[in-house]
Amino acid sequence: MNQEIGAASQNQEQEIKEILQIRRDKLRAMQEAGRDPYQITSFPVEQKAQEIVDRFEDEFEGKKVSVAGRIMSRRDMGKAAFMDLRDSSGRIQLYVKIDVMGEEAYRTLSATLDIGDIVGVTGEVFRTRRGEVSIKTDTVTILSKALLPLPEKYHGLKDTDARYRQRYVDLIVNPEVRDVFQRRSKIITAIRQYLDSQEFLEVETPVLHSQAGGAAARPFITHHNTLNIEMYLRIALELHLKRLIVGGFDRVYEIGRVFRNEGMDTRHNPEFTMLELYQAYTNIEGMMRITEDMIRTVAHKVLGTGQVERDGVVIDLDQPFARMTMVEAVEKYAGVDFSQVNTLEEAQKLADAHHIEYLPRHKRGDILNLFFEKYCEEKLVQPTFLYGHPVEISPLAKKQKDNPDYTQRFELFICGSEFANAFSELNDPIDQRARFEAQAALKAAGDEEATGVDEDFLTALEYGMPPTGGMGMGVDRLVMLLTGAQSIRDVLLFPTMKSIEK
Repeated sequence: MNQEIGAASQNQEQEIKEILQIRRDKLRAMQEAGRDPYQITSFPVEQKAQEIVDRFEDEFEGKKVSVAGRIMSRRDMGKAAFMDLRDSSGRIQLYVKIDVMGEEAYRTLSATLDIGDIVGVTGEVFRTRRGEVSIKTDTVTILSKALLPLPEKYHGLKDTDARYRQRYVDLIVNPEVRDVFQRRSKIITAIRQYLDSQEFLEVETPVLHSQAGGAAARPFITHHNTLNIEMYLRIALELHLKRLIVGGFDRVYEIGRVFRNEGMDTRHNPEFTMLELYQAYTNIEGMMRITEDMIRTVAHKVLGTGQVERDGVVIDLDQPFARMTMVEAVEKYAGVDFSQVNTLEEAQKLADAHHIEYLPRHKRGDILNLFFEKYCEEKLVQPTFLYGHPVEISPLAKKQKDNPDYTQRFELFICGSEFANAFSELNDPIDQRARFEAQAALKAAGDEEATGVDEDFLTALEYGMPPTGGMGMGVDRLVMLLTGAQSIRDVLLFPTMKSIEK
């Protein structure tokens, strides 16, 4: 049995080698005949495939057109052939006939063309007897030779790992994948249009930081040779954007890549796209309003509806988003009332009883958050603002006036995932220094996600920052929601992948 499998594998490898050689031989023949496709620098594309199909009766019936794209299939019938051409808009059928193109041109094309080749086509648009809009070709010019065959023709790449590694092939053979990324572009455009309409100014801040800050995350570290210093790929956009609020900009936002040296799963990639916005003279209430309105507006602009189906559940973005404190969520879903937990010892006993692991450095607020993560997150399916976070896990948020153990912070949860994080921003430089120093102590104790003391940011606060609301949102997760994607890798053109050992 093993010998049969080995022989089959060897036969398949030999067959692939022969196919690759045949394609190279065809290319060499074209070059020797003075028809090197790689020497062609342009082609006059005047129409798109889908445009011709959609407007056939109104505009294109009997009209001469000039299109370009990739040959996806071919059906030879002696003196004629049908081919499918796909461009960036869609597909259209080509009808290639010997008595229209001429015998020499037809024979040459038949001998050199392969599925996967990119061609330029001119011809007349008509409808076949079967009713399919097609182009009766006058000329077909091979513009680029595909030296590698496409996988399984229309069936596409079945191995998801191969799809992510070779996204260019995935886009060729799986047109629905292209639709996801076109929608992603529309979502980001809609976000920009919304924020621009609200008089926010789009800005750009550094990707390389001398100190990682603005989030609890492990950074990527690099080295600047000229300055001879360690630098960090940014883990958040926050601290530089708040410097701009200090400088006098009232409303700013940035959409950009951030980098976190952490685990990978269906919701996490080491680099991802973040939206952060900051508005002077408002608080988390203002951030709740703008977050809810922006998501609803973007959904309607891109999808035409506020109803999004996810795993058989209709997510209703049109209804007012629910609101719940972290203490209320833990009481509801874990049956533990942290409003009655006054000491660290009490919190530790509850954690032990519920089999929740904690570290020696964890305080009461940290343990409350551990309860929330274990019992509550996955329950928040419909859009819910989760607010009232403990001060221990919110080093950049203002404390609540009436209960300084908690902060003016919210996270937006949809489908059991965090979509946004927002604060009434801490603008007290004395309090901020104390929290930075507490973070630095955690870092020294081995917490790789803790931050240090950012002296320049503290200096900025000492010049005075107005009351400010800020919000950060993972753009990739919003794209997942609005496209139905199950993994973040499905909405990243080139997700991070483990290297293949050679």
